[in-house]
Formats: sequence, C-alpha cells, structure tokens
Amino acid sequence: MRIGLYGGTFDPVHLGHLRAAENAREQLGLDLVAFVPAALPPHRGAPLSPAADRLEMVRLATAPYPAFEAWDTELRRAGPSYTVQTVEALLASRARDSLVLVVGADTWPEIPGWRDPERLLALVEVAVVDRPGFGSALPEPPFPGARGVRRVCGPGLELSASAIRELARAGKSLRFLVPDAVAAYIGERRLYR
Repeated sequence: MRIGLYGGTFDPVHLGHLRAAENAREQLGLDLVAFVPAALPPHRGAPLSPAADRLEMVRLATAPYPAFEAWDTELRRAGPSYTVQTVEALLASRARDSLVLVVGADTWPEIPGWRDPERLLALVEVAVVDRPGFGSALPEPPFPGARGVRRVCGPGLELSASAIRELARAGKSLRFLVPDAVAAYIGERRLYR
C-alpha cells in the first residue's frame, strides 16, 4: 500500500485537515491516509485535550471515509512524539508499504528543526499540502539524500484548531468547521470550556 502519514495534535481535527488529506490522497495516488495524533508535540505546548479525546475525535472524523484511518502509533509511545521515530517504527512493521509524510505548507519550513531531520527525509518522501495564507513556493529539500518533496495543490479551507477551540470555549456553533460527530463529541465532553 501507498500510505500518507498525516500527523498533528488534531486538537481538534477539523474540515481543513480532511480537505488537505483528500488533496494529498488524490494527487499522490495514496491508498490510505493515516491520521496520527501526536502524544506530546516537541515543538509546541501540550495539547489542551487528553490524547484519548483527540484520538476519538480523529476516529469520528475519519470513520465515514474508507481511505482515511486514525492511528494511535504515537500515543502508544512514551515521551515526545518525534516523527523520525514514528516513521522508523512504521517502516519496520510495514516493510511492504510505501510511506509518504504529509505536512502543511506552514509545517514544511519547521522540519530542519525537528529531531534528526536528515534521517527523516532520507526515509520518506514528503508531500507539502498548500494551506491558505501560506506561500505556495516549495523550497528544495534542506538536506542531500532526501527522498523527495512534492507540492500538493488543491482547494483548502482557511481553518485553525485554535480558532475552533475559541469558538467552543465561547459556546458557539462549530457547524461547518468540524464534522458533525466531532462537534457533538466536543459538546458532550465539554472540551475547551
């Protein structure tokens, strides 16, 4: 299988994430896009929602789409969620599959500051998905030996998890920002209040 690995805090997962994953799936011929919530992102503060809630929201969001799955790969590992460790573990357990790391245009410039970025880019191809408000120019891979970087174009949604959390905190509607099942879950669990 050709699998796109789409990581993030997903706090909460929203329609912008789903649209970006669909753009990557179509343009790269992916059999599956695996949404991989980070347990403890090393480059930003801890997520506001517990890992179990974030995973459940991703499960709810991806359930209607056979080509999308929620993977708990990083949530099962203690400590910070380093992408290179995730990729190494998945390559070891799924040797017959081809992995593509899917990142947003806002994340691509941060990769040189990640844990062992040269090794990461030697292990997987990277797909950089356009994101509204971010430049569409795709810089060359910052390291020799990188497997390749591809730009993924397509319609995007200008949404942010922080804006959605603020709406939830204020008791406002999340309709048309997150899947209905995710909005219901946020309301039931009183997340972000």
